[in-house]
Amino acid sequence: MSQWKNKFIYGTALACLLSACATQAPPVDPAAKLDSIVAEADAAQKAGQTDKAVKLLKDATSAFPADKTPWVRLAQIRFDAENYGDAISNALEGLQRDPKDKVANSIVAVGGLRLSTKALNDLRTQNDLNGNVRSEAQGLAKILRESLGETVLVPARPKVVARPAAATAKKGAVAAKPGATPEPSGDAANPFGSLQ
Repeated sequence: MSQWKNKFIYGTALACLLSACATQAPPVDPAAKLDSIVAEADAAQKAGQTDKAVKLLKDATSAFPADKTPWVRLAQIRFDAENYGDAISNALEGLQRDPKDKVANSIVAVGGLRLSTKALNDLRTQNDLNGNVRSEAQGLAKILRESLGETVLVPARPKVVARPAAATAKKGAVAAKPGATPEPSGDAANPFGSLQ
């Protein structure tokens, strides 16, 4: 009787094992799963749910550590939010995985320039752009001008102040042509004038 019992147990175990193998789900393609996560993050971003998009992409960086895609998407979200420090950091992570990625390289370059511009403006406003910092900034500005083939890095944006015509007219002064933009003077003309 124990022989029949052993055969029954063996047969039942074999049947369970075969049924478990038959009901196992087919393996999921990792690239398709990543594409799905990125699409979900993009949809969340478009719906104004930036925090959800960032969380999905951060989770994807852990789940797919060798892929550049979530890092570059994170960099783009941070760049669009004008958070250039994080944008550059995420873009550099993407570049470690693909050094030729154009979006990541662009984010690093433009984000770096925007951070530099802000820092130089802050220093200029505080009148602290002098000595070694000033000479280094002038040298960097020269290199940038040469690289870009430009004579001026940041074109001046004149500030137009609306004044009543009677208040600005002086006896003997020549009236400005309608629609003409007044020329700014001095340091207001170009905040990077000292760097040119």
